[in-house]
Amino acid sequence: MNQALPKKAAFHHMEDGTAEDWAIIGTEALKCRATLNERIVSHLMLLDGDDGGFPVDRLTHCLQTATLAHKDGKDEEYVVCALLHDIGDTLGPANHADVAATILEPYISEANHWMVKHHAIFQGYYFFEYLGLNKNLRDEYKEHPHYDRTLEFIEKYDAPAFDPDAETYPLSFFEPMLARVFEKPKQSLYLTDSE
Repeated sequence: MNQALPKKAAFHHMEDGTAEDWAIIGTEALKCRATLNERIVSHLMLLDGDDGGFPVDRLTHCLQTATLAHKDGKDEEYVVCALLHDIGDTLGPANHADVAATILEPYISEANHWMVKHHAIFQGYYFFEYLGLNKNLRDEYKEHPHYDRTLEFIEKYDAPAFDPDAETYPLSFFEPMLARVFEKPKQSLYLTDSE
């Protein structure tokens, strides 16, 4: 039994697109958005076994960071940020925090976005000097309203999450949170007034 192929837009150049074409594309975009959390989990799994020289692999680090935040009573959005803060390690080793922040931005608060985007600068306090960099680079942001939030994230959740013996919740524990946070963007260029 042959299944019908999904309908596709008819144009070859965007300027030739019609309302019908964009309705097809819009429907497909909504289907894609509905499975985003599954693709994020798949990408997060790329960190499994990749220790980068650390005492635990990158996935375990992310899970430990989220576990610590959850156990400390942080809300789901914050915990998801903790879980995904290093998801950019594989695609953006030179700017991993920016990659994570960009993925999360449409779905989270401005405060959490800033925290994820700047966490690499704040964690540099522990090792930048060994790379010939300024370990106090984070001090440039001392007057920023999210400085204390980001500092807390690093000190309480990110920096301590390299312990092979620490309690670490499995990814399955966090998947329902991921689904809820990524269910619908809070802000996006592609949201209409009816959304």
